[in-house]
Amino acid sequence: MQAVLSSDFSIAQFRFLERLLLVHGRWSYLRMCKFLRYFFYKNFTFTLCHLWYAFFSGFSAQTLYDPIFISCYNVFYTSLPVLAMGIFDQDVDDRVSLRYPLLYTPGHEGLLFNKLEFLKSVAHGIVSSLILFFIPYGTFRNAVSTDGVNLDDHQLFGTVVSTMLVLVVTAQIALDTAYWTIFNHVVIWGSVAFYFATTLVLSDLFEMSYLGALRMTLSSGQFWFALFLVLTILVVPVVATRFYRTSTQPSLSDRCRYKQRVSRLRARPERLVRRGSARTSRRSVRSGYAFAHQEGFGRLITSGKIMKQHKSEAPTPMP
Repeated sequence: MQAVLSSDFSIAQFRFLERLLLVHGRWSYLRMCKFLRYFFYKNFTFTLCHLWYAFFSGFSAQTLYDPIFISCYNVFYTSLPVLAMGIFDQDVDDRVSLRYPLLYTPGHEGLLFNKLEFLKSVAHGIVSSLILFFIPYGTFRNAVSTDGVNLDDHQLFGTVVSTMLVLVVTAQIALDTAYWTIFNHVVIWGSVAFYFATTLVLSDLFEMSYLGALRMTLSSGQFWFALFLVLTILVVPVVATRFYRTSTQPSLSDRCRYKQRVSRLRARPERLVRRGSARTSRRSVRSGYAFAHQEGFGRLITSGKIMKQHKSEAPTPMP
């Protein structure tokens, strides 16, 4: 008892340690590793675009993004999706985690986040920043809109890059999320909507910095063409690589997740059949007496003719 009172936490029974390690401990390690990988990726992508812009601005103090966007990027636009993933994400449920204790091995060996995984996140961020900067640069260089407005100014280019950045990193967190809840949907898609809403309100209604840049960006065909190229180059290879890896070299977690998905799909029709049979059995119990007789009696009972006949044949009371 003295040791329990002196410790930070204690376990009432030794059998509770199994669920603590194999379920909650494993989920916590998985969430933290995915949180760190995505955190480094999105911030390297965000920061390195400034570096590429410095080569064109003479390494001056001029920033690529709107100052409001710089302040809100890590606070509002990209914070809640990764927070939701760090709280709710799980690859398999608790029953599968307890059934296959070998799922704990990657955490025990530190395979989900190490120096190699950190370098992969950095490389992913570098490639993403190059694509996000130079494709819009080539698309909007010396570009003119249909009404003759010049589209290669600094504010418009910064808005194009920042808009594509928010969309790309949000698509990446959507691909990294394995367990979707209502909160995940709200914060992921709500972050994109919040970016467009705040940028339009601050730039158009309050006439702050980068006045009308987002409205002009969304109305230009060059933006949508560049966005299609950026999403194709950055998102499609990630999806293809993961599909190839899970198809050719699936891990134990991939196999368990596939087995869990198949079992859920098989259990869904069985539940529908059970519900239908339950309704049929209850209906047959209610109407079983009427249809248990020979043909003709059921109609008499349901129509009430027998009851009327009994009433007519009932003896009259004595005066």
